[in-house]
Amino acid sequence: MNLEEIKNILPHRYPFLLVDRVLEVRDGEYCKALKNVSGNEEVFLGHFPQQAVLPGVMIIEALAQTAGLVINSGKGESEADAIVFFAGINNAKFRVPVVPGDQLILETTLSNQRRNFWVFEGKASVDGKLAAQAEIKLMMQPT
Repeated sequence: MNLEEIKNILPHRYPFLLVDRVLEVRDGEYCKALKNVSGNEEVFLGHFPQQAVLPGVMIIEALAQTAGLVINSGKGESEADAIVFFAGINNAKFRVPVVPGDQLILETTLSNQRRNFWVFEGKASVDGKLAAQAEIKLMMQPT
């Protein structure tokens, strides 16, 4: 899935759309995506000017958007007017800094789902090394 196809699924836009490409998706189950980390991103003006590091909260948001792609890729027509919101996070861990020039690989796997509430295991890696992980909780609400 390319950027335009992602924009047809996710409501986010620049500068907060944090998924550049989908590499693999299994509807309702799993998504593997990537984010190219560029030194031109606005967040690096303040985090940190002397040594640019992608904030952990942005990595978690990128994982949440990747999980949102899993949910939205399998939406039925009755859910077309609903939006997926971040509902919670557990066990977030940050292993290595993510810096400009890195390609962040985002993977989310559904671990539980009830009605309009989903729980995903998320992992973000750079060059095969685990950079961050968290349990991501999302919920769908009508618009």
